[in-house]
Amino acid sequence: MRVLVTGATGYIGGRLVPRLLAMGHGVRCIARNANRLEGHAWPGIEIAQGDLSEPGAAEGALAGIDAAYYLVHSMAAGQEFRERDHAMAQSFGKAAAAAGVKRIVYLGGLGDPVTVHSKHLISRQEVGRALAESGVPVIEFRAAVIVGSGSASFEMIRHLTERLPVMVTPTWVRTRCQPIGVRSVLEYLVEALDHPTARGIYEIGGQDILSYREMMLRYARLRGLRRLIISFPVPKPELSSRWVDLVTPIPFRIAHPLVESLQTEVVVRDDRALGTFSVRPTGYDEAVQRALDRMATEDVETTWASSLASFSAGQPEADNLGAHEGMLLDRRRRRVNAPPEKVFEAICALGGEEGWPAGNALWQLRGIMDRFAGGVGMRRGRRHPRELRVGDPLDFWRVEALEAPHLLRLRAEMKLPGQAWLQFEVRPDPEGARVEQTAFFEPRGVLGYAYWYAVLPLHRFVFPGLVGALKEKAEG
Repeated sequence: MRVLVTGATGYIGGRLVPRLLAMGHGVRCIARNANRLEGHAWPGIEIAQGDLSEPGAAEGALAGIDAAYYLVHSMAAGQEFRERDHAMAQSFGKAAAAAGVKRIVYLGGLGDPVTVHSKHLISRQEVGRALAESGVPVIEFRAAVIVGSGSASFEMIRHLTERLPVMVTPTWVRTRCQPIGVRSVLEYLVEALDHPTARGIYEIGGQDILSYREMMLRYARLRGLRRLIISFPVPKPELSSRWVDLVTPIPFRIAHPLVESLQTEVVVRDDRALGTFSVRPTGYDEAVQRALDRMATEDVETTWASSLASFSAGQPEADNLGAHEGMLLDRRRRRVNAPPEKVFEAICALGGEEGWPAGNALWQLRGIMDRFAGGVGMRRGRRHPRELRVGDPLDFWRVEALEAPHLLRLRAEMKLPGQAWLQFEVRPDPEGARVEQTAFFEPRGVLGYAYWYAVLPLHRFVFPGLVGALKEKAEG
């Protein structure tokens, strides 16, 4: 079949595409910035550039398509995500009907529509209804917590359990949930193309029904950790969300709708998915162990921060650097007695758990300041400790361009009065290689210039040390 995948830069979409290709389907992906998909080893995919929130963006992408996966949401876009998601779904459904699409496959949120109060879960179910109103047959899978390496819900549980030997938690930790492994979710999504008469809502869940407290304690047992969890009433979800923002990598604007949804029981009430599809979901322990094994072998395909929408809401996409005038820059050059490949390898290992080899305390301090300002901070880390691809998060940067072994350009996603990039260029040299490290800044107004000159003394300490450390590492 010819299949369109929306949200291909996201957590689920990024894992679904290679599985569809393996099944022999022709795959087209739509992304706001097509360059974000270049780092994936997905031979034969078509890439359509477009923003589904813009009128007319879906029409061209849906031309000639048999089935479409709708895997986009705007949870990180702030308070207006519900209205934004509904409008996008309506527009997409109408475009799919006009293009003659035979079915839409959608991944939504589990929960009894009568009792659910979470804005996040209500929004997910509204999107499913908006897609179905188009007249195109829709298969809507509704899932609770998805357990997998890098998923937002799993990372929240993992970091809380790993970092806090004693947890004083809100009473929502007693809420029942039916978590499902990400592998099972992907199996359902792929098999949806093999059932031409299937349509409607299919509730999917794993073998176990657990409270969130039980999920954390079972995670601790698998990791060999001893944990004590004490729960008491917390009047507002916002307080819990702020705590999650502080302790885990999940930022407040994603944590808040997630925590709000944790107060709703999300358990499969209709098991007809088991009768329609051949998928047999695993238990919670097995799903957690698979996630841990993936992390241990550094084989994490995507993370919750992979999505382009994870933090870039409200931040304009960067233009080509050559199009800017008045760009402020800090450029450092070194000759390195090592081949370009070794130098580039050292560059691509920057950040994450290993930190930054020069002025790491200052980098961390800048991340803390950014978090207090409502930004991303350094919390996101990186998908893989050594490998990068276009679109990957790297602390408070995003990989904007990657041409191994010559060019790496990172775009800042922290709160700034302007736009910033950090670029590394590596060229062959008689001694081995030349590396050029450049920090670019496009100031926004007087405040932008004031910011640049205020941090310039710190740059003159950090940036020479950074390029020097890269030289030392490559030569070593």
